Amino acid sequence: MTTLPPATTELSADEARRIALRAQGLLGAQDRRGGVRGVLRHLGAVQLDTISVLARSHELIPYARLGAVGRKTVEDAYWTPAPPGASPSRPHAFEYWSHAACVLPIEEWPHFAFRRRAYRARPQWYHELADGSYDAVIKQLRTEGPLTATELGGAKNGGPWWDWSEAKVAVERALMYGEVVCTGRRSWKRVYDLAERAVPDELLHDDLDDRECLRRLVRLAGKSLGVGTRADIADYHRLKGEQVDAVIADSGLVPVTVGGWGKPAWADPEALATTPRGRHRTTLLSPFDSLIWERARTERIFGFTHRLEAYVPKPKRVYGYFAMPLLSGGKLLGRVDPAREGTTLVAKQVSLDTPKAVLPMAQALREAAEWVGCSDVRVERVDAPGLRAPLAEALARV
Repeated sequence: MTTLPPATTELSADEARRIALRAQGLLGAQDRRGGVRGVLRHLGAVQLDTISVLARSHELIPYARLGAVGRKTVEDAYWTPAPPGASPSRPHAFEYWSHAACVLPIEEWPHFAFRRRAYRARPQWYHELADGSYDAVIKQLRTEGPLTATELGGAKNGGPWWDWSEAKVAVERALMYGEVVCTGRRSWKRVYDLAERAVPDELLHDDLDDRECLRRLVRLAGKSLGVGTRADIADYHRLKGEQVDAVIADSGLVPVTVGGWGKPAWADPEALATTPRGRHRTTLLSPFDSLIWERARTERIFGFTHRLEAYVPKPKRVYGYFAMPLLSGGKLLGRVDPAREGTTLVAKQVSLDTPKAVLPMAQALREAAEWVGCSDVRVERVDAPGLRAPLAEALARV
């Protein structure tokens, strides 16, 4: 690590927690004013995932901040360009590799040039690419317009998950290189188009050098986190620690100390300028929510151990397949593993840290049920048996 300048501000752990909540749009009303697109711009990245329980993760993330916004509204906000003749007519977002596969604001296209260059220079790939297949995909997109992998000739060869077809390998390689872009989905399938056609002209360039790209992404990460350690900031867009070190001094972030963290931290100066105030959301969080996607940070800020168990063998799961943490009053108070059966939201396993979490869990379950079109909530298991009856009573009231 580089030598750090002295910290200019000392924060308590509670102050840092509130700053982080506001930065993530879960305290106050900043994101609510901007709608789904405001959430995307504010967070800088919304993670995608194939798992759909209540809804897919990229829907759950704006829901957690805005409440019961229509699911079609969410999709349209990400993907629908402005109407013809409107100014400007452009896509609002694109998919690329950030923290993971993410929806990103279209304005950030130039700042991922460093990653596109790294992919182009990569000497070895998991999939081999047959001669001519890359050029064939580019030619087909140029001739026929935006297409899914299926329309390009099929996505898979019929084997395991990663047994991709030549067309799928080629178009994904082109996406990593930046010659192809995904600015929409159709029935959860990526719709690929030529970047030269889909990305606005003023953004379609790789002119920024690596340092400028990294400086921008470090600044964005700090702004989206509010306050974070070197590891927190690096993890947000999956940068290397040394990449953060190289640019953080001129990123605009300021060094701070946070009580109990035990590590140097950096903060967005705008986050330090005012005291975080406003209404806290009571909501269920996707396991892929950027508030909690980094486990060490979640434990440090909330004293809450979070782990996605979808890929853990069922007998070894502690909290359930897709356990969603409960956020209320700016704290994580428990979690629930949900499912849907027709018009019933099923709380397969409810884990509550304290009796004070009963009413917030009932409120969060009822709101989530209504959002996904369920009229009933059924609780199957409560880890603390003494809280089962109070939870049932609370659900009947809310």
